[in-house]
Amino acid sequence: MPLIATRGAASVQGFGEFAQTTAPVYIEDVFSTYLYTGNGSTQTITNGIDLSTKGGLVWIKNRSLQDFGNTRAHWLFDSARTAGYSLSTNSTSAQSSVFGGLIPFSTTGFSINTSDPNLNGTGSSAYTYASWTFREQPKFFDIVTYTGTGSARSVSHNLGSTPGCIIIKCTSNADQWIVYHRSTGTSKFLYLNTTGAEQTYSWISSVGSTSFTLNDDSSLYNANGRTYVAYLFAHDAGGFGLTGSDNVITCGSYTGNGLAPGPTITLGYEPQWIMIKRTDAVGNWFLYDNMRGWPVGSDARELYANDSYQEDASSYNPWITSTGFYPRNADSRMNAAGGTYIYIAIRRGPMKTPTSGTSVFAPNTYAGGTAGRSFSLGFVPDALLTMRRNTSNFDILQSRLTGLGYMFTNATDAEIAATSGMPAWDAPTNTISLATATSVTGWNASGSNYVNEAFARAPGFFDVVCYTGTSANRTLNHNLGVAPELIIQKSRAPDPGVVANYWLVGTNFGASNYRRNWLQLTDVGTTYTYAAGAGFFSQPTSTTFGITDSYNASGTTYIVYLFATLAGVSKVGSYTGSTSVQTINCGFTNGARFVLIKRTDAAGNWIVYDSARGIVAGNDPYLLLNTTGAEDDGDDDLEADSSGFIVNPTPDGISNPGINGATYIFLAIA
Repeated sequence: MPLIATRGAASVQGFGEFAQTTAPVYIEDVFSTYLYTGNGSTQTITNGIDLSTKGGLVWIKNRSLQDFGNTRAHWLFDSARTAGYSLSTNSTSAQSSVFGGLIPFSTTGFSINTSDPNLNGTGSSAYTYASWTFREQPKFFDIVTYTGTGSARSVSHNLGSTPGCIIIKCTSNADQWIVYHRSTGTSKFLYLNTTGAEQTYSWISSVGSTSFTLNDDSSLYNANGRTYVAYLFAHDAGGFGLTGSDNVITCGSYTGNGLAPGPTITLGYEPQWIMIKRTDAVGNWFLYDNMRGWPVGSDARELYANDSYQEDASSYNPWITSTGFYPRNADSRMNAAGGTYIYIAIRRGPMKTPTSGTSVFAPNTYAGGTAGRSFSLGFVPDALLTMRRNTSNFDILQSRLTGLGYMFTNATDAEIAATSGMPAWDAPTNTISLATATSVTGWNASGSNYVNEAFARAPGFFDVVCYTGTSANRTLNHNLGVAPELIIQKSRAPDPGVVANYWLVGTNFGASNYRRNWLQLTDVGTTYTYAAGAGFFSQPTSTTFGITDSYNASGTTYIVYLFATLAGVSKVGSYTGSTSVQTINCGFTNGARFVLIKRTDAAGNWIVYDSARGIVAGNDPYLLLNTTGAEDDGDDDLEADSSGFIVNPTPDGISNPGINGATYIFLAIA
């Protein structure tokens, strides 16, 4: 976003004598992937994007597999054209109002006032949809409408930077969607609505930070009297975050190497949305996003901007990293040897640091046996811990980044593939949903009681990283934004190492050493130097952590969960048990809703308390991450306190959190 520099003003956000006087803008303010289920009536989509005062584009696609055989086009609505008029990226048709379109955009999203299956229908079962919202914002996205002149002309824009990609469509007449991309240059073009390779023609003479110039009178982009819309996407222009210097969108290219995995594309951030097209040969315009299912290590859900085909699972998708992405195999669609590819990538959010625990964590209790159950969380979940309460069972941890796979915190088993009835990540946004099956013991068995704990990735609080081993000491990137204080690492596939599939836990990260524990054990833990090859080889920083070769076996896949202390939201800390009641001040204002405690000077369980089951004056039910045991009603071990939680003196035992003189580590979330 633009910076207004005021000489002599107080230093703000690190600018020294030049202060940023405009509010920071974050990716979550200008872009959203929002999933919803059709209701056959009017539906309001609240995605937090201000479209009514800022303007923008909404792109909707019916993704339902049950809609097989039907044509369900992509439909685009924007604030620059007549309200309710739509365009389709997989069609040459002029704009139309066939559906009645969208109810006027709002300051928090948009609404749909049709029951048509393309946008909001119900069939034999309710249709599912993906919506992508792009808000107009300098250095991110802009929309321009103009009338053709039939001769060379300049078209002004407000992108505030040189566009990386421009997509133009004639709105008054049927014609192709023509695409400029910085990687192919002004002498070539592509059609968004076809699979065709790039074609050579100098149709744009210049592309600048305030305008672009069209060369002639082609019906595609400048016929006299015809009307057009142009969508402009920025490229690495900064403008976002606290300092106004963070990039959130990249229009780049790469050359395939024909290997598996393919070349690494470094963006400097983890993407949440990508559109990819091969340019030297025919190929679809592939669309991926992290809401519909884009797991590292397995198949992603893909759509084609040029085709009305329903969503499908692909084994050719790219895999994302903390700083970019890479093709997963040698298929020509993404990674032909010598093949050239262009892309538009958008940064994952949120970028904004949360200020309340309720925006990143939610516990829910429920009785199993109800088909199709869903839980409204108020945020997009990224990790889910599910524990059965009334009978013994494995505690199940899964993450959006790994898709429909899960592991047991109380076992060393490798990751287990998708099971019918497990919670789905591609549920409507801000929810966790269970499938219709009710006999799955781990999540929804009739007669069983459960608690699930949902976590959202957010700066300063929590992050998830996946990587594939290289058999050497290795520095890995993360997006926590601060140095992690609690790191939990696990191999997803069988690891040939000595401690092959243990859950590695690192805490107390100092300048030269750290404490190591195992999540599936009651071990005391040991202090190791970073050079000892025992897990971590360097002190974590705000952007990296170091894994030793013992936890980086070649070709083995791993997942890492990282937590930190965030004022008013989370606290990673320690305390010593006493003969007196202790208040553990976490800096909260409404108390802790989640507490994980582990004794460190002697054997001790990993004890989980939460507000859904009760952190109260009285018995406090707890579960153990390292055993298959059922929930214990507990004694009066913990109590609520507005600043965090209270620990009462407890007798000796590996499941007691307040033994006199014993030392403990904990993670608390407000």
